[in-house]
Amino acid sequence: MKYLYQGLLALGLLLGVAACSEDKPNDPTIFPIQPEAKNAFEQWLEKNYRVPYNIRFKYKLEDAETDLSYHFIPADSAKTAKLAIITKYLWFDAYAEVLGPEFMQRNAPRLLVAIGTPGYTRQRTEIIGSADGGYKVILGKVNSLSNETLSDYEEMTLYYFHTMHHEFTHILNQKKPYNTSFEQVTKSGYVSGDWINTTDRNALRAGFITPYAMQDPAEDFAEMLSNYVTYTPQRWAKALSDAGTHGAALITQKLALVKDYTLSSWGLDLDELRDVVLRRGSQISSLELNKLN
Repeated sequence: MKYLYQGLLALGLLLGVAACSEDKPNDPTIFPIQPEAKNAFEQWLEKNYRVPYNIRFKYKLEDAETDLSYHFIPADSAKTAKLAIITKYLWFDAYAEVLGPEFMQRNAPRLLVAIGTPGYTRQRTEIIGSADGGYKVILGKVNSLSNETLSDYEEMTLYYFHTMHHEFTHILNQKKPYNTSFEQVTKSGYVSGDWINTTDRNALRAGFITPYAMQDPAEDFAEMLSNYVTYTPQRWAKALSDAGTHGAALITQKLALVKDYTLSSWGLDLDELRDVVLRRGSQISSLELNKLN
């Protein structure tokens, strides 16, 4: 009986295999096999981001691309289109003008993610942007863009331009670290998360260009570079004046180290980049933001 049972089992398996081999699904696949059609904005992103700089720009909210510890909402597509035009003009094209397009092709983040709202910490501070692993930059607060904001360079700098250059500085630092002598200049001044309790004036007098720069040396470095290239010379001079003799000396010492880093590591003259950024910033009002060319 044992051998008969094994024979019947083997026969059953053979019949099952034969039956399965002839079983073909009649319903269409649930997985799309044709590429999704691109709308006008996505075609513009393809032409202006992926082709020249090999960058993907995402504006449809995906959980996998965001920090799940925050509550986000999707970015308004019309406002994202305006920010995308400005971002390319004032960030990618500005660096490309100074160093050539190859620099951005090699070093730009591979992915930009637009999000409608900022993230909020328990202290109610806003997380407007972030850089992830040297390949992704998140730009938040897109839905706060208004016609008034778009015409105000100072406000655009506060929420968007500064963030772009700040996060890109982190990416450059990850590829080529800065000299650790930078963090020794104001070593005793770093206060981690307690920076939120520091006023702008007290931060300046302690040798930091912003209170957030007091978080840690990496944020200090990024704040120095991003603020320097987006501040007008007059605004930078005002910051040094408010810092007082001691604070101004520390900030100036750190700026010299930042300039040395960009020049020696990347061949980037920071003053030349600032001139280009400020010139382009003054031309924002002349950009056609309601039409994708």
